[in-house]
Amino acid sequence: MEISTKAALHEKNAETENLSRVLKPIHLWALAVGLVISGNYFGWSYGFAEGGVMGLALALIPVTIFYVTFILSYSELATAIPHAGGPSAYARRALGKFGGYLNGISCLIEFVFAPPAIALAVGGYVHSIIPGINVMAATVVAFLFFIFINYLGMKVSATFELTVTIIALVGLVIYWILALPYFDLSRVMAQPYFPNGAQGVMAAVPFAIWFYLAIEGGAMSAEEMVDPQHDISKGFLTGMATLLVMAFLTLFITAGITDTKLVDNVDFPLPLALSAVFGEGSWPVILMSCIGLFGLVASLHGIIIGYSRQTYAMARTGYLPKFLAKLDDKHHTPVWALILPGIVCLITALTGLTNVVITIAAFGSVVMYIISLVSLFVLRSKEPDLKRPFRVSYPVIPVISMLMAIFCLISLFVASSDVIPYVLGVYAVAILYYFVWGNKHIRPFEEEFGVLDELDK
Repeated sequence: MEISTKAALHEKNAETENLSRVLKPIHLWALAVGLVISGNYFGWSYGFAEGGVMGLALALIPVTIFYVTFILSYSELATAIPHAGGPSAYARRALGKFGGYLNGISCLIEFVFAPPAIALAVGGYVHSIIPGINVMAATVVAFLFFIFINYLGMKVSATFELTVTIIALVGLVIYWILALPYFDLSRVMAQPYFPNGAQGVMAAVPFAIWFYLAIEGGAMSAEEMVDPQHDISKGFLTGMATLLVMAFLTLFITAGITDTKLVDNVDFPLPLALSAVFGEGSWPVILMSCIGLFGLVASLHGIIIGYSRQTYAMARTGYLPKFLAKLDDKHHTPVWALILPGIVCLITALTGLTNVVITIAAFGSVVMYIISLVSLFVLRSKEPDLKRPFRVSYPVIPVISMLMAIFCLISLFVASSDVIPYVLGVYAVAILYYFVWGNKHIRPFEEEFGVLDELDK
Protein backbone atom coordinates (compact mmCIF):
# COMPACT_ATOMS: atom_id res chain seq x y z
CA MET A 1 0.00 0.00 0.00
CA GLU A 2 2.79 2.39 0.92
CA ILE A 3 4.67 1.57 -2.30
CA SER A 4 1.61 2.22 -4.46
CA THR A 5 0.98 5.52 -2.67
CA LYS A 6 4.55 6.64 -3.36
CA ALA A 7 4.21 5.58 -6.98
CA ALA A 8 0.99 7.57 -7.33
CA LEU A 9 2.62 10.61 -5.74
CA HIS A 10 5.62 10.24 -8.04
CA GLU A 11 3.30 10.10 -11.08
CA LYS A 12 1.36 13.14 -9.90
CA ASN A 13 4.58 15.11 -9.42
CA ALA A 14 5.75 14.15 -12.88
CA GLU A 15 2.51 15.36 -14.43
CA THR A 16 2.20 18.63 -12.54
CA GLU A 17 5.78 19.72 -12.01
CA ASN A 18 7.73 18.50 -15.05
CA LEU A 19 8.24 20.45 -18.26
CA SER A 20 6.72 19.34 -21.58
CA ARG A 21 8.79 17.40 -24.14
CA VAL A 22 8.25 19.15 -27.49
CA LEU A 23 11.72 19.97 -28.88
CA LYS A 24 13.70 18.31 -31.70
CA PRO A 25 17.32 18.79 -32.90
CA ILE A 26 16.38 21.71 -35.19
CA HIS A 27 14.96 23.54 -32.18
CA LEU A 28 18.14 22.97 -30.15
CA TRP A 29 20.24 24.17 -33.12
CA ALA A 30 18.06 27.30 -33.28
CA LEU A 31 18.34 27.78 -29.51
CA ALA A 32 22.13 27.24 -29.48
CA VAL A 33 22.70 29.63 -32.39
CA GLY A 34 19.97 32.02 -31.30
CA LEU A 35 21.37 32.29 -27.77
CA VAL A 36 24.65 33.50 -29.25
CA ILE A 37 23.87 35.18 -32.56
CA SER A 38 23.56 38.65 -31.03
CA GLY A 39 27.29 38.31 -30.31
CA ASN A 40 27.81 38.91 -34.03
CA TYR A 41 25.58 41.98 -34.07
CA PHE A 42 27.08 43.79 -31.07
CA GLY A 43 29.44 43.50 -28.11
CA TRP A 44 32.38 41.83 -29.83
CA SER A 45 33.57 45.08 -31.47
CA TYR A 46 34.60 46.49 -28.07
CA GLY A 47 37.53 44.09 -28.50
CA PHE A 48 38.90 46.31 -31.29
CA ALA A 49 39.51 49.05 -28.71
CA GLU A 50 41.43 46.65 -26.48
CA GLY A 51 43.55 44.62 -28.88
CA GLY A 52 43.11 46.03 -32.37
CA VAL A 53 42.04 43.82 -35.27
CA MET A 54 44.82 41.27 -34.98
CA GLY A 55 44.72 41.31 -31.18
CA LEU A 56 41.02 40.45 -31.17
CA ALA A 57 41.57 37.84 -33.89
CA LEU A 58 44.42 36.29 -31.88
CA ALA A 59 42.24 36.23 -28.74
CA LEU A 60 39.51 34.52 -30.76
CA ILE A 61 41.74 31.53 -31.62
CA PRO A 62 42.14 30.02 -28.10
CA VAL A 63 38.56 31.03 -27.29
CA THR A 64 37.31 29.12 -30.36
CA ILE A 65 39.47 26.08 -29.51
CA PHE A 66 38.01 26.19 -26.03
CA TYR A 67 34.39 26.36 -27.14
CA VAL A 68 34.76 23.57 -29.72
CA THR A 69 36.37 21.24 -27.17
CA PHE A 70 34.01 22.34 -24.41
CA ILE A 71 30.84 21.71 -26.43
CA LEU A 72 32.13 18.24 -27.29
CA SER A 73 32.74 17.61 -23.57
CA TYR A 74 29.50 19.28 -22.52
CA SER A 75 27.49 17.14 -24.95
CA GLU A 76 28.63 14.07 -23.04
CA LEU A 77 27.36 15.54 -19.78
CA ALA A 78 24.11 16.81 -21.28
CA THR A 79 23.19 13.50 -22.92
CA ALA A 80 24.20 11.43 -19.87
CA ILE A 81 22.26 13.70 -17.47
CA PRO A 82 19.41 15.33 -19.47
CA HIS A 83 18.27 17.63 -16.68
CA ALA A 84 16.81 21.17 -16.80
CA GLY A 85 19.44 22.21 -14.26
CA GLY A 86 22.16 21.62 -16.83
CA PRO A 87 25.47 22.59 -15.19
CA SER A 88 24.05 22.56 -11.65
CA ALA A 89 22.84 18.97 -12.14
CA TYR A 90 26.16 17.74 -13.60
CA ALA A 91 28.20 19.30 -10.81
CA ARG A 92 25.82 18.11 -8.12
CA ARG A 93 26.10 14.52 -9.28
CA ALA A 94 29.90 14.75 -9.48
CA LEU A 95 30.87 17.16 -6.70
CA GLY A 96 27.98 17.15 -4.25
CA LYS A 97 25.43 19.71 -3.12
CA PHE A 98 27.69 22.76 -2.83
CA GLY A 99 29.41 22.04 -6.14
CA GLY A 100 26.02 21.85 -7.83
CA TYR A 101 24.91 25.10 -6.23
CA LEU A 102 28.11 26.95 -7.15
CA ASN A 103 27.89 25.82 -10.77
CA GLY A 104 24.22 26.75 -10.97
CA ILE A 105 24.91 30.21 -9.53
CA SER A 106 27.78 30.71 -12.00
CA CYS A 107 25.38 29.85 -14.80
CA LEU A 108 22.82 32.30 -13.43
CA ILE A 109 25.45 35.05 -13.21
CA GLU A 110 26.14 34.48 -16.90
CA PHE A 111 22.48 34.29 -17.88
CA VAL A 112 21.31 37.20 -15.71
CA PHE A 113 24.09 39.62 -16.70
CA ALA A 114 24.10 38.80 -20.43
CA PRO A 115 20.44 39.83 -21.11
CA PRO A 116 20.87 43.44 -19.87
CA ALA A 117 23.70 43.94 -22.38
CA ILE A 118 21.55 42.49 -25.17
CA ALA A 119 18.48 44.48 -24.12
CA LEU A 120 20.55 47.68 -24.11
CA ALA A 121 21.71 46.84 -27.62
CA VAL A 122 18.08 46.31 -28.67
CA GLY A 123 17.33 49.79 -27.34
CA GLY A 124 20.33 51.17 -29.25
CA TYR A 125 19.25 49.57 -32.52
CA VAL A 126 15.64 50.81 -32.12
CA HIS A 127 16.91 54.31 -31.34
CA SER A 128 19.18 54.26 -34.41
CA ILE A 129 16.17 53.38 -36.60
CA ILE A 130 13.69 55.72 -34.88
CA PRO A 131 15.64 58.46 -33.05
CA GLY A 132 12.49 59.66 -31.30
CA ILE A 133 12.33 56.48 -29.20
CA ASN A 134 14.38 56.61 -26.01
CA VAL A 135 17.01 53.86 -25.67
CA MET A 136 16.03 52.90 -22.13
CA ALA A 137 12.30 52.89 -22.93
CA ALA A 138 12.92 50.52 -25.85
CA THR A 139 15.14 48.35 -23.62
CA VAL A 140 12.48 47.92 -20.92
CA VAL A 141 9.60 47.30 -23.36
CA ALA A 142 11.62 44.71 -25.29
CA PHE A 143 12.55 42.84 -22.13
CA LEU A 144 8.98 42.70 -20.83
CA PHE A 145 7.66 41.60 -24.23
CA PHE A 146 10.01 38.62 -24.47
CA ILE A 147 9.30 37.53 -20.92
CA PHE A 148 5.65 37.43 -22.01
CA ILE A 149 6.49 35.37 -25.15
CA ASN A 150 8.31 32.88 -22.91
CA TYR A 151 5.30 32.72 -20.61
CA LEU A 152 3.17 31.40 -23.51
CA GLY A 153 4.97 28.04 -23.41
CA MET A 154 8.00 26.25 -24.80
CA LYS A 155 6.37 25.27 -28.09
CA VAL A 156 5.52 28.91 -28.86
CA SER A 157 8.94 30.05 -27.59
CA ALA A 158 10.85 27.44 -29.62
CA THR A 159 8.95 28.24 -32.83
CA PHE A 160 9.54 31.95 -32.29
CA GLU A 161 13.23 31.31 -31.57
CA LEU A 162 13.65 29.22 -34.72
CA THR A 163 12.01 31.93 -36.85
CA VAL A 164 14.00 34.89 -35.55
CA THR A 165 17.27 32.90 -35.57
CA ILE A 166 16.88 32.04 -39.26
CA ILE A 167 16.05 35.68 -40.09
CA ALA A 168 19.08 36.87 -38.10
CA LEU A 169 21.34 34.34 -39.83
CA VAL A 170 20.06 35.43 -43.24
CA GLY A 171 20.75 39.01 -42.12
CA LEU A 172 24.40 38.17 -41.42
CA VAL A 173 24.75 36.55 -44.85
CA ILE A 174 23.30 39.72 -46.43
CA TYR A 175 25.82 41.80 -44.44
CA TRP A 176 28.73 39.68 -45.66
CA ILE A 177 27.52 39.89 -49.28
CA LEU A 178 27.03 43.68 -49.12
CA ALA A 179 30.43 44.23 -47.48
CA LEU A 180 32.68 41.83 -49.42
CA PRO A 181 33.02 43.95 -52.60
CA TYR A 182 34.46 46.74 -50.44
CA PHE A 183 36.76 44.53 -48.37
CA ASP A 184 40.32 45.89 -48.15
CA LEU A 185 42.93 43.54 -46.68
CA SER A 186 45.23 46.48 -45.86
CA ARG A 187 42.72 47.62 -43.23
CA VAL A 188 42.91 44.23 -41.53
CA MET A 189 46.71 44.16 -41.67
CA ALA A 190 47.18 47.79 -40.56
CA GLN A 191 50.11 48.29 -38.21
CA PRO A 192 50.75 48.17 -35.35
CA TYR A 193 49.25 44.68 -35.29
CA PHE A 194 48.97 44.72 -31.50
CA PRO A 195 48.56 48.37 -30.43
CA ASN A 196 48.29 47.49 -26.74
CA GLY A 197 50.66 44.51 -26.74
CA ALA A 198 49.97 41.25 -24.94
CA GLN A 199 47.87 43.11 -22.36
CA GLY A 200 45.56 44.22 -25.18
CA VAL A 201 45.17 40.67 -26.50
CA MET A 202 44.18 39.43 -23.05
CA ALA A 203 41.82 42.38 -22.61
CA ALA A 204 40.12 41.36 -25.87
CA VAL A 205 39.34 37.85 -24.57
CA PRO A 206 35.95 38.75 -22.93
CA PHE A 207 34.78 40.19 -26.24
CA ALA A 208 36.03 37.15 -28.16
CA ILE A 209 34.05 35.03 -25.69
CA TRP A 210 30.99 37.11 -26.59
CA PHE A 211 30.98 35.45 -30.04
CA TYR A 212 30.08 32.15 -28.33
CA LEU A 213 28.80 33.08 -24.88
CA ALA A 214 25.69 31.16 -23.73
CA ILE A 215 25.67 28.37 -26.35
CA GLU A 216 25.70 25.93 -23.45
CA GLY A 217 22.27 27.22 -22.41
CA GLY A 218 20.71 24.77 -24.83
CA ALA A 219 21.41 22.00 -22.31
CA MET A 220 18.81 23.50 -19.99
CA SER A 221 16.10 22.57 -22.48
CA ALA A 222 17.00 18.86 -22.06
CA GLU A 223 13.79 18.01 -20.20
CA GLU A 224 11.80 19.60 -23.02
CA MET A 225 13.41 17.55 -25.80
CA VAL A 226 11.63 14.54 -27.26
CA ASP A 227 14.81 12.41 -27.33
CA PRO A 228 17.47 14.28 -25.33
CA GLN A 229 20.01 11.47 -25.17
CA HIS A 230 20.38 11.31 -28.94
CA ASP A 231 19.38 14.78 -30.12
CA ILE A 232 21.34 17.08 -27.79
CA SER A 233 24.69 16.31 -29.42
CA LYS A 234 23.21 16.85 -32.91
CA GLY A 235 21.84 20.26 -32.00
CA PHE A 236 24.96 21.36 -30.11
CA LEU A 237 27.56 20.32 -32.67
CA THR A 238 25.74 21.78 -35.69
CA GLY A 239 25.18 24.96 -33.69
CA MET A 240 28.87 25.20 -32.79
CA ALA A 241 29.93 24.76 -36.43
CA THR A 242 27.55 27.51 -37.49
CA LEU A 243 28.83 29.93 -34.85
CA LEU A 244 32.49 29.29 -35.66
CA VAL A 245 32.02 30.33 -39.30
CA MET A 246 29.95 33.35 -38.28
CA ALA A 247 32.52 34.67 -35.79
CA PHE A 248 35.51 34.77 -38.12
CA LEU A 249 33.59 36.12 -41.11
CA THR A 250 31.96 38.91 -39.11
CA LEU A 251 35.21 40.01 -37.43
CA PHE A 252 37.40 40.13 -40.54
CA ILE A 253 34.81 41.49 -42.97
CA THR A 254 33.93 44.33 -40.59
CA ALA A 255 37.60 45.16 -40.06
CA GLY A 256 38.11 45.16 -43.83
CA ILE A 257 35.47 47.78 -44.70
CA THR A 258 35.82 50.47 -42.05
CA ASP A 259 38.10 52.17 -39.56
CA THR A 260 37.64 50.03 -36.46
CA LYS A 261 37.80 53.14 -34.26
CA LEU A 262 34.33 54.01 -35.57
CA VAL A 263 32.79 50.79 -34.24
CA ASP A 264 34.86 49.91 -31.16
CA ASN A 265 32.58 51.61 -28.64
CA VAL A 266 29.04 51.23 -30.00
CA ASP A 267 26.25 48.67 -29.67
CA PHE A 268 25.38 48.64 -33.41
CA PRO A 269 28.71 48.07 -35.24
CA LEU A 270 27.35 46.39 -38.38
CA PRO A 271 25.05 49.22 -39.58
CA LEU A 272 27.77 51.72 -38.67
CA ALA A 273 30.36 49.77 -40.64
CA LEU A 274 28.09 49.72 -43.70
CA SER A 275 27.47 53.46 -43.37
CA ALA A 276 31.20 53.99 -43.98
CA VAL A 277 30.71 52.33 -47.39
CA PHE A 278 27.16 53.21 -48.44
CA GLY A 279 26.59 56.41 -46.49
CA GLU A 280 24.50 57.21 -43.43
CA GLY A 281 20.78 56.64 -43.96
CA SER A 282 21.29 54.48 -47.06
CA TRP A 283 19.06 51.43 -47.61
CA PRO A 284 21.77 48.86 -46.68
CA VAL A 285 22.30 50.62 -43.36
CA ILE A 286 18.57 50.79 -42.61
CA LEU A 287 18.13 47.16 -43.69
CA MET A 288 20.95 45.97 -41.42
CA SER A 289 19.58 48.00 -38.49
CA CYS A 290 16.19 46.32 -38.90
CA ILE A 291 17.55 42.80 -39.39
CA GLY A 292 20.04 43.34 -36.57
CA LEU A 293 17.08 43.55 -34.22
CA PHE A 294 16.22 39.95 -35.05
CA GLY A 295 19.71 38.83 -34.01
CA LEU A 296 19.41 40.63 -30.70
CA VAL A 297 15.88 39.36 -30.19
CA ALA A 298 16.96 35.76 -30.83
CA SER A 299 19.62 35.95 -28.10
CA LEU A 300 17.52 37.91 -25.63
CA HIS A 301 14.62 35.52 -26.00
CA GLY A 302 16.88 32.44 -25.85
CA ILE A 303 18.73 33.58 -22.74
CA ILE A 304 15.44 34.32 -20.99
CA ILE A 305 14.56 30.67 -21.65
CA GLY A 306 17.96 29.70 -20.20
CA TYR A 307 17.80 31.71 -16.98
CA SER A 308 14.21 30.69 -16.31
CA ARG A 309 14.99 26.97 -16.65
CA GLN A 310 18.11 27.20 -14.52
CA THR A 311 16.21 29.11 -11.83
CA TYR A 312 13.32 26.63 -12.04
CA ALA A 313 15.63 23.62 -11.73
CA MET A 314 17.56 25.05 -8.79
CA ALA A 315 14.31 25.90 -6.99
CA ARG A 316 12.93 22.42 -7.72
CA THR A 317 16.09 20.95 -6.20
CA GLY A 318 15.73 23.16 -3.13
CA TYR A 319 18.68 25.51 -3.64
CA LEU A 320 16.34 28.46 -4.27
CA PRO A 321 12.92 29.25 -2.75
CA LYS A 322 10.25 26.75 -3.78
CA PHE A 323 7.87 29.31 -5.34
CA LEU A 324 10.38 29.81 -8.18
CA ALA A 325 9.63 26.24 -9.35
CA LYS A 326 5.88 26.85 -9.67
CA LEU A 327 4.58 26.11 -13.17
CA ASP A 328 1.70 27.93 -14.80
CA ASP A 329 -1.30 25.59 -15.05
CA LYS A 330 -2.20 26.58 -18.61
CA HIS A 331 1.16 27.08 -20.33
CA HIS A 332 3.34 24.82 -18.14
CA THR A 333 6.05 27.50 -17.87
CA PRO A 334 7.94 28.52 -14.70
CA VAL A 335 6.27 31.90 -14.13
CA TRP A 336 8.25 33.25 -11.18
CA ALA A 337 11.50 31.88 -12.59
CA LEU A 338 10.80 34.13 -15.58
CA ILE A 339 9.74 37.21 -13.62
CA LEU A 340 12.11 37.50 -10.64
CA PRO A 341 15.45 37.15 -12.51
CA GLY A 342 13.90 39.38 -15.19
CA ILE A 343 13.50 42.16 -12.62
CA VAL A 344 17.18 41.79 -11.69
CA CYS A 345 18.08 41.96 -15.39
CA LEU A 346 16.06 45.15 -15.87
CA ILE A 347 17.66 46.84 -12.86
CA THR A 348 21.09 45.93 -14.23
CA ALA A 349 20.16 47.17 -17.71
CA LEU A 350 19.25 50.57 -16.30
CA THR A 351 22.93 51.13 -15.43
CA GLY A 352 23.68 51.37 -19.17
CA LEU A 353 27.13 49.78 -18.69
CA THR A 354 27.21 47.32 -21.61
CA ASN A 355 30.94 46.51 -21.50
CA VAL A 356 30.89 45.95 -17.70
CA VAL A 357 27.93 43.56 -17.71
CA ILE A 358 29.48 41.66 -20.64
CA THR A 359 32.63 41.12 -18.56
CA ILE A 360 30.66 40.02 -15.46
CA ALA A 361 28.72 37.53 -17.63
CA ALA A 362 32.03 36.28 -19.05
CA PHE A 363 33.39 35.66 -15.53
CA GLY A 364 30.32 33.64 -14.57
CA SER A 365 30.50 31.61 -17.75
CA VAL A 366 34.19 30.70 -17.46
CA VAL A 367 33.83 29.63 -13.81
CA MET A 368 30.86 27.47 -14.85
CA TYR A 369 32.85 25.96 -17.73
CA ILE A 370 35.72 24.98 -15.43
CA ILE A 371 33.44 23.41 -12.79
CA SER A 372 31.56 21.52 -15.54
CA LEU A 373 34.82 20.13 -16.93
CA VAL A 374 35.94 19.09 -13.45
CA SER A 375 32.56 17.34 -13.15
CA LEU A 376 33.24 15.44 -16.37
CA PHE A 377 36.61 14.20 -15.07
CA VAL A 378 35.09 13.19 -11.71
CA LEU A 379 32.14 11.36 -13.29
CA ARG A 380 34.42 9.43 -15.66
CA SER A 381 36.32 8.22 -12.60
CA LYS A 382 33.43 7.83 -10.15
CA GLU A 383 30.76 6.48 -12.51
CA PRO A 384 32.52 4.72 -15.41
CA ASP A 385 29.36 2.71 -16.18
CA LEU A 386 27.05 5.74 -16.45
CA LYS A 387 25.12 5.50 -19.72
CA ARG A 388 26.76 7.99 -22.11
CA PRO A 389 24.96 8.15 -25.48
CA PHE A 390 27.64 10.61 -26.67
CA ARG A 391 31.23 10.07 -25.57
CA VAL A 392 33.92 12.68 -26.09
CA SER A 393 37.50 11.61 -26.97
CA TYR A 394 38.74 11.27 -23.40
CA PRO A 395 40.92 12.63 -21.88
CA VAL A 396 42.50 14.61 -24.76
CA ILE A 397 39.56 16.88 -25.65
CA PRO A 398 38.53 17.71 -22.05
CA VAL A 399 42.18 18.41 -21.11
CA ILE A 400 42.58 20.84 -24.03
CA SER A 401 39.31 22.46 -23.05
CA MET A 402 40.39 22.85 -19.44
CA LEU A 403 43.70 24.45 -20.41
CA MET A 404 41.93 26.95 -22.68
CA ALA A 405 39.35 27.69 -19.97
CA ILE A 406 42.11 28.45 -17.46
CA PHE A 407 43.72 30.76 -20.04
CA CYS A 408 40.39 32.59 -20.45
CA LEU A 409 39.98 32.95 -16.68
CA ILE A 410 43.53 34.30 -16.25
CA SER A 411 42.90 36.75 -19.10
CA LEU A 412 39.76 38.00 -17.38
CA PHE A 413 41.59 38.54 -14.09
CA VAL A 414 44.52 40.31 -15.78
CA ALA A 415 42.49 42.53 -18.08
CA SER A 416 39.34 43.23 -16.06
CA SER A 417 40.59 44.06 -12.58
CA ASP A 418 38.06 46.89 -12.25
CA VAL A 419 35.15 44.45 -12.59
CA ILE A 420 36.54 41.81 -10.18
CA PRO A 421 35.09 43.49 -7.02
CA TYR A 422 31.59 43.29 -8.53
CA VAL A 423 32.06 39.63 -9.45
CA LEU A 424 33.44 38.71 -6.00
CA GLY A 425 30.59 40.63 -4.37
CA VAL A 426 27.96 38.66 -6.29
CA TYR A 427 29.63 35.34 -5.41
CA ALA A 428 29.99 36.36 -1.74
CA VAL A 429 26.27 37.11 -1.45
CA ALA A 430 25.38 33.85 -3.24
CA ILE A 431 27.64 31.72 -1.00
CA LEU A 432 26.38 33.44 2.15
CA TYR A 433 22.81 32.70 1.06
CA TYR A 434 23.67 29.03 0.54
CA PHE A 435 25.04 28.51 4.06
CA VAL A 436 22.28 30.55 5.73
CA TRP A 437 19.29 29.08 3.85
CA GLY A 438 20.02 27.39 0.53
CA ASN A 439 21.53 24.18 1.94
CA LYS A 440 18.65 23.40 4.30
CA HIS A 441 15.95 22.24 1.86
CA ILE A 442 17.83 20.30 -0.81
CA ARG A 443 15.97 17.27 -2.14
CA PRO A 444 17.65 13.94 -2.91
CA PHE A 445 18.77 13.87 -6.54
CA GLU A 446 16.71 10.79 -7.39
CA GLU A 447 13.48 12.41 -6.18
CA GLU A 448 13.37 15.00 -8.93
CA PHE A 449 10.34 13.47 -10.62
CA GLY A 450 12.06 10.60 -12.37
CA VAL A 451 13.93 12.85 -14.80
CA LEU A 452 16.82 10.40 -14.98
CA ASP A 453 14.78 7.20 -15.10
CA GLU A 454 15.11 7.08 -18.90
CA LEU A 455 18.84 6.55 -18.55
CA ASP A 456 18.12 2.93 -17.70
CA LYS A 457 15.90 2.31 -20.74
